[in-house]
Amino acid sequence: MQVTPTLTEGLKRSFTVVIPAADLQGRCDARLAEVARDVKLPGFRPGKVPASVVKQRFGESVQAEVTEKLVQESVKSLLEERDIRPAMQPKVEIVSGGTEGKPFEFTLEMEILPEIPTPDMAGTKLTRYSAKVADEVVDKALAEVAQRNRKFETVDENRPAGKGDVLNVNFVGKKDGVPFDGGTAEDVNVEIGGAGFIPGFAEQMEGMKPGEERTITVTFPENYQAKELAGQEATFEIKANALKKPVDPTIDDEFAKSLGLESVEQMRKLIAEQAEGEYKQLSRMRIKRDLLDILSKKVDFEAPQSMVDAEFGQIWSRIEAERKNGSLDEKDAAKDEETLRADYRRIAERRVKLGLLLAELGRKQDIQVSQEELLSAMQQEARRYPGQEQAVFEFFTKNPQAIDTLRGPILEDKVVDYLIELAEVTDKEVTAEELANIPDAD
Repeated sequence: MQVTPTLTEGLKRSFTVVIPAADLQGRCDARLAEVARDVKLPGFRPGKVPASVVKQRFGESVQAEVTEKLVQESVKSLLEERDIRPAMQPKVEIVSGGTEGKPFEFTLEMEILPEIPTPDMAGTKLTRYSAKVADEVVDKALAEVAQRNRKFETVDENRPAGKGDVLNVNFVGKKDGVPFDGGTAEDVNVEIGGAGFIPGFAEQMEGMKPGEERTITVTFPENYQAKELAGQEATFEIKANALKKPVDPTIDDEFAKSLGLESVEQMRKLIAEQAEGEYKQLSRMRIKRDLLDILSKKVDFEAPQSMVDAEFGQIWSRIEAERKNGSLDEKDAAKDEETLRADYRRIAERRVKLGLLLAELGRKQDIQVSQEELLSAMQQEARRYPGQEQAVFEFFTKNPQAIDTLRGPILEDKVVDYLIELAEVTDKEVTAEELANIPDAD
């Protein structure tokens, strides 16, 4: 194999690789001989098919198979011999296929990983924020649980429905006069002024009395899940069956038992533990953000543009989706596209650099992700898909690249833990509101 460097510019590298035609032909002949031993063709005994017939039937597919394997081996050998670590999958382009006695030739283009210096963590100071779960937080959560489990009592008084009342209704939704899927229902409780329905749906029922019928017109949101209805106008024929009022349950042990718990105290304990877990996550996010801000200032190096482009592409796809459905952040919505692109490209570059830095520190410190940690991550991912857990495990088992998506975040967190241990950490207690107020990255 003859390797000729053709470009060395910054992180960009390219090579021309030439392999003698005889080497390729020898591999093809050897592979065809293997095929001939196993192939079964009508009119021939196993292993007795003439070489010319085997070549005629399988020569093209064998050459493609051998060529692909030869390229893989050659690229691997080139990278190992020259101690090259590509930033992303190298680009291979075949120049000559090695037919008619000509050598097999291909070009190889890539960006390499930069030299990443180890940051000096001496004198690094971090603050670990924490917050206690206040009784008011538990009280509010308990009230929300009670509100979600409230019951509805029929109002005997013949009066129009007002805000806070609940109408039990039947309705038929139509688009252009034709009923649409999912638009018909009976015995539905609709809170006047409440959330959870299409904007304008519950509001237009205000003033209806039991037995009354009314046709209302609404416009589905642009981001409505049923794409055929998103942004479309529709009518609903409403019939009010009964007027009800919500009654919140008394928060006592009996209420707790109705939810499968032993007592109100157990409910309070579970709510407090959940809030503590959320506070710990926020605390972790705060200290990690501060650490990454410090690292981004301590260490600087050139980021492979191919990685930045890929990261920016993922970010920009999300931005465009948010802009389309109207959920883009107000600050971003006020920017022109050129400014917005520039801002998020800087974010993409920061993410790439920090990701490479943490990965390099993990490599230098030999920080590993154990099989137990990967298994735990797989189990956590599987729990997101109830009833499909086995399929999720099989997916990860058959796709090593998918497992890498789990390994990366685990490794990153372990490296962050390692760096936090090197820093001088001060613990500070703050309010829950202050803890949640995570500033933007520097």
